[in-house]
Amino acid sequence: MGIQRIIARLDIKGDNLVKGIHLEGLRVLGKPWSFAKYYYENGADELFFQDVVASLYGRNGLNEIVTQTAKEIFIPLTVGGGLRTIEDIIDVFRHGADKVSLNSAAIKTPNLIEEAVRIFGSSNIVVTIEAIKQKNGKYLAYIDNGREHTGIEVVEWAKKVEQLGAGEILVTSVDRDGTGLGFDIELNKSITDNVNIPIIAHGGASNVDHIESAFKEADVDAIALASILHYSAVQDIENVNQSEYQKEGNIDFIKKPRKFKNFGMESIESIKSSLSNKGIKCRGIYKEVI
Repeated sequence: MGIQRIIARLDIKGDNLVKGIHLEGLRVLGKPWSFAKYYYENGADELFFQDVVASLYGRNGLNEIVTQTAKEIFIPLTVGGGLRTIEDIIDVFRHGADKVSLNSAAIKTPNLIEEAVRIFGSSNIVVTIEAIKQKNGKYLAYIDNGREHTGIEVVEWAKKVEQLGAGEILVTSVDRDGTGLGFDIELNKSITDNVNIPIIAHGGASNVDHIESAFKEADVDAIALASILHYSAVQDIENVNQSEYQKEGNIDFIKKPRKFKNFGMESIESIKSSLSNKGIKCRGIYKEVI
């Protein structure tokens, strides 16, 4: 086990950071830039921006946010959502992204992965797999932020993604997303056992033990965290002008930030420190484990 990465994932709708459960029921938490800056200063290894309605509406709307972030934050930035063509990918890179994440378009047109890798290099191409466990125990891949069934089995798709040259796979457990019940170890291990490229686990973490289990039991290479970070960070980020959000739907959380019983008050710094004490090497933590 090498040095593990902690990635802050920010789901974005319009120009707001949002978070839901099972990728649905999105609540507004604030402005993405404020959280991105906070996580950068707190020791995040990477940032992952996902436009959660881009595929639904057939567009990517993150360019302005990406440009602002890239000017002042100097860690890798991955951008996903609504990227359907090589031209879309070029546009995102021009605005400052370091990597792109493909999902819906990759499943519909797998050759897009191969072409993107040929042009931009494998290290810049991430494929996201949104997985839902079926009643028969199989995991199937979904698209459009978990909305659309594809019938494609997850491990077979992961193998295909590796064959097409992608540099990494981000695995989202839709079943666990936002629940705080922990990562789906079975799902992630089924993929790490069958592919050799780095795997990023996403969906379900609410404490350091969950993260430790994903690293040690599922053998993932990185963790993408959202709820566990956001519900703590919102307490430290300056109060927002609530009038900015009146047209955005569910703003109850930012009216009166509150703790969720399933989530501890963790920061990236505290998570890395705890993992180091458990024998897991993290970037920025140089403690020797004996």
